[in-house]
Amino acid sequence: MANIWQLKVILVILLILCTTSMVFYVGNLSQLENEADRSLEPLVYRHLFGNDSDQILLTRMVYLDRQEHLQKGCRAIRNNSSNMTLDREMYNHILVDERHKLLYCYVPKVACTNWKRVFMILNGMANSTDPLKIPASLAHHKDSIPRLSNYSSAEINIILKTYTKFLFVRNPFERLLSAYHNKLEQHYQSSKYFQSRIGRHIVKHYRQNASKESLSKGDDVTFKEFATYLIAEEQGNFNEHWRPIYNLCHPCSINYDIIGKYETFDQDSEFILKQIGVTNIAFPHAPKSSRTTSNLEKYFSTLEHKIVMQLYNVYAKDFKLFGYSLEDMLGYEAG
Repeated sequence: MANIWQLKVILVILLILCTTSMVFYVGNLSQLENEADRSLEPLVYRHLFGNDSDQILLTRMVYLDRQEHLQKGCRAIRNNSSNMTLDREMYNHILVDERHKLLYCYVPKVACTNWKRVFMILNGMANSTDPLKIPASLAHHKDSIPRLSNYSSAEINIILKTYTKFLFVRNPFERLLSAYHNKLEQHYQSSKYFQSRIGRHIVKHYRQNASKESLSKGDDVTFKEFATYLIAEEQGNFNEHWRPIYNLCHPCSINYDIIGKYETFDQDSEFILKQIGVTNIAFPHAPKSSRTTSNLEKYFSTLEHKIVMQLYNVYAKDFKLFGYSLEDMLGYEAG
């Protein structure tokens, strides 16, 4: 993989050239292109020397910063543990678009429904180019989109080396609260499965003197009970909606080209589609504000400090690898 630091230096130089002397930049564009290191990552190099504006160059710097932060965190993890060997089933969350040579590791509660819809369109599995016309239930069906785990080991190795790979991440506690609200707290039709399978288990094992009705329905799990359950249970048994991204997408074993964030979802999604030359799909915009974000303090204030820190430890890799912090919520960083 190309040295990210070198890529950042190149982008900074280009940005300075664009800002201080556009004429000089344009006049020397071909020379720069010929002298550039052809070992650069394909995605970054693809339009690196195109007619990019200052804003586009700054955008590329953001993605390189995210990659650099991730790689630094992964090096620390590797120094403290043995390397993980991935089997085919561990690629189950990676969706494949052969037409555009694109891989997407979907993460529940990080706006994955719309990206699944877009992948159906990209794969030619939908009659419309409007993602919102595709029912969510169809987008989430396990057979709607090809998965990397369906390919042979030899094919997987080739695809991982030649396809553009991306994922979207989110503040782990925001994602966790969104999952709790949607799957255990609310009384949606889709929540009943989770309340019956997981809610009843939580009530039975983590509530003293539970009523017969609660044991029967599992639809009144408190956030504190949910947090206690997550701390006590093995992560390997977690449902995908609250399983750490580290265990879903294996970012220290798979070299993702683009790390999108929930906080910049619209911009990142548009950037990805632009990179693969797709202009006929209008990606659905994310909500302007998040109710989950505003409710973080309300729900986490019900937890003792010890529980918050234990919960942080469950998601510590996600916090550290993707640049999230407890400081905004607690006023200080985790040790």
